[in-house]
Amino acid sequence: MPLFDHLAEFRRRLTIVIVSVIAAALVVYFATPTLISIMLDPIKAVLPEDSQLTVLSALGGFTIRFKIALFFGAITCTPVILWEVLGFFLPALTPSERKWVLPTVAAMVALFFLGMIFCYFVIQKAAFGWLIEQITEFATATVNAEDYLSIMMLLEVGFGFAFQLPLIIFYLSILHVVPYRTFRGQWRYVYVALLIVCGAVTPDASPITMVLMYGVMLALYEVSLAVARRVIIIRDGKEALYWSRDQYAEHELEKA
Repeated sequence: MPLFDHLAEFRRRLTIVIVSVIAAALVVYFATPTLISIMLDPIKAVLPEDSQLTVLSALGGFTIRFKIALFFGAITCTPVILWEVLGFFLPALTPSERKWVLPTVAAMVALFFLGMIFCYFVIQKAAFGWLIEQITEFATATVNAEDYLSIMMLLEVGFGFAFQLPLIIFYLSILHVVPYRTFRGQWRYVYVALLIVCGAVTPDASPITMVLMYGVMLALYEVSLAVARRVIIIRDGKEALYWSRDQYAEHELEKA
């Protein structure tokens, strides 16, 4: 299609996504008290005894409920969002490329929700437990609803994106954008880079969250490399582990 037709198509699909998310958020808004209670379940054990959420402004209750509704509305509309994104890009891909797109998108979604689930059941309690310990040694912790819930949502999204690491490493390796030997040979630099990333993206700035995320990302990194190594050997042979991008391109031309 001409450029302006592409832009019109993009605008149409973006409008569908935005309207869907807002509509879902408006419906979810009425269930936000229940959703907030579910969100707080992992950290109730570490909160001060008999503590209750505190809202510090007149508009605070509405703002918090709308943020929660928008957050869960976007999660609810994930199928619609993916459908519109794929609908925009798939026509431009060849049949051989399309067979990779659907499994990749499915893996992205699965990993994202796996990261959120891991954060909910493992990270939240440990992170907030440490943060509250730092307060109770000299003061009484006031459970500010907006502060707590905002950090919880950021942690959920952060771990969802952190769990995309295996997919990134896998494709960089099997497509030889970054040769497998480079990932394996420069592991010290990769480990340091992951530590810096974990320190930068964790929203609560606590060492507990950073260390836990770092441990998870190291494990995901090693697992993704192991899977990529197996795929490369099965597809192209053991010598392909040392190929550069140019060597891989030459090999694909020869096969064609």
